[in-house]
Amino acid sequence: MADTTDTKSSNQMWGGRFASGPDAIMEEINASIGFDKKLFAQDIRGSIAHATMLAHQGIISAEDKDKIVHGLNTILSEIESGNFEFSRRLEDIHMNIEARLATLIGPAAGRLHTARSRNDQVALDFRLWVKEELEKTEKMLTGLIAAFLDRAEEHAESVMPGFTHLQTAQPVTFGHHCMAYVEMFGRDRSRVRHAIEHLDESPIGAAALAGTGYPIDRHMTAKALGFREPTRNSIDTVSDRDFAIEFLSIAAISGMHLSRLAEEIVIWSTPQFGFVRLSDAFSTGSSIMPQKKNPDAAELVRAKTGRINGSLVALLTIMKGLPLAYSKDMQEDKEQVFDAAESLELAIAAMTGMVRDMTVNTARMKAAAGSGFSTATDLADWLVREAGLPFRDAHHVTGRAVALAESKGCDLAELPLADLQAIHSAITDKVYDVLTVEASVASRKSFGGTAPSEVRKQIAFWRARN
Repeated sequence: MADTTDTKSSNQMWGGRFASGPDAIMEEINASIGFDKKLFAQDIRGSIAHATMLAHQGIISAEDKDKIVHGLNTILSEIESGNFEFSRRLEDIHMNIEARLATLIGPAAGRLHTARSRNDQVALDFRLWVKEELEKTEKMLTGLIAAFLDRAEEHAESVMPGFTHLQTAQPVTFGHHCMAYVEMFGRDRSRVRHAIEHLDESPIGAAALAGTGYPIDRHMTAKALGFREPTRNSIDTVSDRDFAIEFLSIAAISGMHLSRLAEEIVIWSTPQFGFVRLSDAFSTGSSIMPQKKNPDAAELVRAKTGRINGSLVALLTIMKGLPLAYSKDMQEDKEQVFDAAESLELAIAAMTGMVRDMTVNTARMKAAAGSGFSTATDLADWLVREAGLPFRDAHHVTGRAVALAESKGCDLAELPLADLQAIHSAITDKVYDVLTVEASVASRKSFGGTAPSEVRKQIAFWRARN
């Protein structure tokens, strides 16, 4: 096992300016290795690219570069195999790796930090990590969209009530409802792609804040690390955490979408609604009530949104008062992003599983679709279309018909023709053709509407881009 706990090494890292090491309180508040060790792969990858560039530019020898690269790969293997001991006295992932490298290869390790600072080093590590996380999020959102497309295709004609104010409004299809979430998560994925484009610049070479006098090639390291180009202002480079804030913003918006879906699943799975049923894989029972089947997975997805929102507000607050360029406050950025990323990954995975897992009770949905006089708008539209009434007059006539049906305890389609004609003489028996929920959804053929034919068009559109 690697020994990286030498306190003398820690003091040496600070340089000759400090005669003694930080006391226990300073060590506790200053150390970040407890969380930034998550960046080990990015740190080593960045250091290999930097050392290779330094050698290419003649700033260090090829021999030293080879020693550095070999040593860094050895450290990578040690960490991945669990045989690396991280030390809090060495503060962060950068110093832990550098100290171990010095043990492995000797004085050549000291040449690695030529023409860079921990400021641009951490900016690079963190940016690489966020970029990789965004790419992972993009794939997961694509999987969630695919799950919804499958359910939408399966239920393009399954009628359910559409709601406003959580009150029955108009009949829609379950496939159309699923496609609403496809649109939501499609926007999330688009934001992810834009965020990747925004952060696709390499920070390494900005050094502490002013750049460097060494003849480095920042375009070479940018290319080696998979970035489009290097950043263009060294002060902004080490000051910038927009990429982290943008990730958290995306996570918060996507989390909100996931939470809205989770809320619907919670409501739909109640006995009072009975629209869907989750299997035991995504439900739990009660410790006291044997009949209970709780949608805990959906509830926990709903709760994760609070953590993600908190992380976004925390980082915005951390950054809001910082002068240029780097300040130690920025060390507090990573835990927020790491926690939000973990929460978002888990929430997307759980929701994808629930969408594919849930059993849809189409009979219960159809029965509910006709409740609450959901075809009232169809009656008003018929009066406009067939009887030539202005819509406001048709709205008034329909309101009277709803009141009559409510007083009789029946639905609109169950009112006798004589009763309807007593309200307005222009009503004929043809009106009954539009008062069924099936006729209602079939008529909504406007672009993006709930008609099964339109739902299938939108499914085809999204399958082509997914």
